[in-house]
Amino acid sequence: MRELVYYIGVTIDGRIAGPGGEFDFFPLGGEEQAAVYSAWMNRRYPETLPTFARASHGLADVPNQSFDTVVMGLGTYRPALDAGITSPYAHLRQYVVSSTLGPSPDPEVTVVPGDPLTLVRTLKREEGKDIWLCGGGRLAGAVFPEIDKLVVKSYPVVAGGGVPVFDMKFDPALFTVTERESFTNGVVVTWFSRR
Repeated sequence: MRELVYYIGVTIDGRIAGPGGEFDFFPLGGEEQAAVYSAWMNRRYPETLPTFARASHGLADVPNQSFDTVVMGLGTYRPALDAGITSPYAHLRQYVVSSTLGPSPDPEVTVVPGDPLTLVRTLKREEGKDIWLCGGGRLAGAVFPEIDKLVVKSYPVVAGGGVPVFDMKFDPALFTVTERESFTNGVVVTWFSRR
């Protein structure tokens, strides 16, 4: 069975974006430090780079390694739409969970206006690679019972407000650390599996 993996960048205080959806405040370090970190992440998860940026990173012809499907909320999809990109991850099956977006602006993007748990449970029963939960926090909270793994990129910055990594009711669940990697730019990537 496929697994749902929440692969996400997080601040020290548990934010994945600012109050207006900002994400440009996540520090990458100096040019050399940022290059080492980005190259490592691109080798590990090449499919998480948007399609338009893959060629400039030498990933245009690199096959998907971990994921073949991405699920995101409208807040995560909106920056691509605002930039005129209607299919940000054309190399993946794309689902946008939104009750307000209306019809899909692109035939390669499926808009799901209903229950995201039903969507995720259906996708997990299909054959294929794992499913990337791209964000945001409200969607992660809604599908939390189906999240099998977390890949958390912890950045050394406090946002003070914004979108939480999980927007949900109090519902403690234990996860086990399975791997951890630290980078000289201060980013720590931790892999967690649900117990």
